[in-house]
Amino acid sequence: MSVVNSARDVHVDEIVDAEPHSWLNMKEVPAWFISLGVHLLILLVLASITRITLLDSEHAIISSIEELDQDSFDIDPTIQDVVGSSGDSEILAPSMSAAPQTAREQQEAMQNQLESEIETPEPIFNDELTQPAKEELMASVEVKGETDRPEGGVAGAIDRLTLEIAAAAKEKKLLVVWLFDVSPSVSKRRNEIADRFENVYKQLGILEAAENENSLKTAVAAFGATTQFVTKDPVSDIKEVVSQIRSIKEDTTGDENVFAAVGQVSKRWLSYKKKGRRNMMVIVVTDEAGTDAVANLEETILFTKRNGIKCYVVGNASPFGRREEMTTFKVDGYDVPAIAETGPETVMPERIKLPFWGQNGYKARRLTSGYGPYALTRLCAETNGIFFITEDSNGVKFDPADMRAYHPDYIAIRDYQKKLESNAAKAALVKTAAATQFSKRTLPTPTLEFPANTDNVLRQAITAAQKPVSELDYGLEELQTMLAMGIQDRKKIAEPRWRANYDLALGRVLATRVRAHGYNTVLAEMKSNPKSFKTKGNNAWRLVPSKDVRSSPSVRKMSKQATELLNGIIDEHPGTPWSFLAAMELNQPLGWEWKEMKLNLDASGNRVQGPRSPRFEEEQRKKREILKKRGIDTSKPLKI
Repeated sequence: MSVVNSARDVHVDEIVDAEPHSWLNMKEVPAWFISLGVHLLILLVLASITRITLLDSEHAIISSIEELDQDSFDIDPTIQDVVGSSGDSEILAPSMSAAPQTAREQQEAMQNQLESEIETPEPIFNDELTQPAKEELMASVEVKGETDRPEGGVAGAIDRLTLEIAAAAKEKKLLVVWLFDVSPSVSKRRNEIADRFENVYKQLGILEAAENENSLKTAVAAFGATTQFVTKDPVSDIKEVVSQIRSIKEDTTGDENVFAAVGQVSKRWLSYKKKGRRNMMVIVVTDEAGTDAVANLEETILFTKRNGIKCYVVGNASPFGRREEMTTFKVDGYDVPAIAETGPETVMPERIKLPFWGQNGYKARRLTSGYGPYALTRLCAETNGIFFITEDSNGVKFDPADMRAYHPDYIAIRDYQKKLESNAAKAALVKTAAATQFSKRTLPTPTLEFPANTDNVLRQAITAAQKPVSELDYGLEELQTMLAMGIQDRKKIAEPRWRANYDLALGRVLATRVRAHGYNTVLAEMKSNPKSFKTKGNNAWRLVPSKDVRSSPSVRKMSKQATELLNGIIDEHPGTPWSFLAAMELNQPLGWEWKEMKLNLDASGNRVQGPRSPRFEEEQRKKREILKKRGIDTSKPLKI
């Protein structure tokens, strides 16, 4: 409602010029005063009259606006990264956004709450309104680099890629380059993709029906030690593409120069993007991390980013903190032990490799990082692509929400090196992890079972067991010294991932040293004064964990330090691989005690093996012969 002075609506059609007068004299005052009073009275009456006036749209409307509480009404549509337990958020750079976007659950919960509190008015539209065309619903959406876990493995990843291809093709003409790993372990994945190829491109054909038949072109290449250009040039005939994929020859060298291959295919077919004014994407299909990251990663990222080429990977999750993992690979129906280089998820391994005494370490070896390998994930992140995790370990999994604050550093290798140079604790951790993972020298696993059908047999077995444990403690002392070089900088570490890694490394080294000292102590006691069996027929002793740490005061102090570190990890980093491994370490007490048992021993104390069936021996002989023809040495794990 506007209150408008009626004088604003008065229109004077005729203005009468008055004769000029001098200033009033005293005789004219009474008449002038009466006239003035009458006019003032008229003006007051008119001013008291109000009416509603509809103003033209061209007139300015000035009104006051109630100030609202922005915290209550602003809804940020972007997914923020939750950092640590405080929940403070920060916007990550493109590389950092490679971490999985699990914070969307919190946003969805807030959105549901808002929707439940807002009254939805009755729609004023009717069914007669024209619905938008199907093509219009597929708007182009900028997808920042990330890691994704599509349901359905490879099939789910291909479905997601179909959407990515469709969105890019909607913008303009498109070139898609499929780059396949030639390792034998990827043959099943290649065939799965070939099986779905025609179906995928049929869906895309709906979108380009009205376009030129050459609007979507496809090229195929393969990589191993070298790059093979399977299609000489990009093609439009999908049947030809499927045929070419199935014709890719396998390579068993174990070399996977994937980053060189991405660079080569990008340069070879860049003219299709530049001259043909096309979008261009490269899709890598592999199950490992690549062997040429140090030599070629940075150059490949620079070239693809500069030229706007998005990179996607259909790959595997990296094992937690390790470069390699043991697996099995089927060759002609036989399971062959193999080593796959599928990690690490960081630039360098940040987890030390130590055995778990007295318990099965299988669960620890099968831990997943929840992320793709560092170099391939960073390539996707820097180019605004996506790393699709289509296969993960069958070990313990962790809630992505709990892992959100622990994403790896997706930064350049040189910048990672600067991080190490700026903090002695980080440098010490990486150096220690490398010493346990890359060194040819391995730490021995102590013997826990000792034959004792005679005292002499027992003493000989103990003597044989003491030597490797002495070597073990020497190696552990070296690791402790390496980590101690960074202890002063530990308090300067802000990132929870680095804190957890350092504390776990030091805690596990100290705990293992305590076990080694206690082990030597109880062996020496048994060697000098052998125990007698309480149960008739028992002929051997086994060392089992005990809460009684029988050693010197310095070792007991070390035991206290280890326990405090490991408990601190469980409290500070719950629901993570670090707390899982710390709990595994603490589940086994640090001391030792003897338990008697019975083994099948000969007179010399050697274990007697049961006879193998002739059928088993024949099967093993045939297996060795078949694998030998394939060039596979069964005496060592196959590199795949």
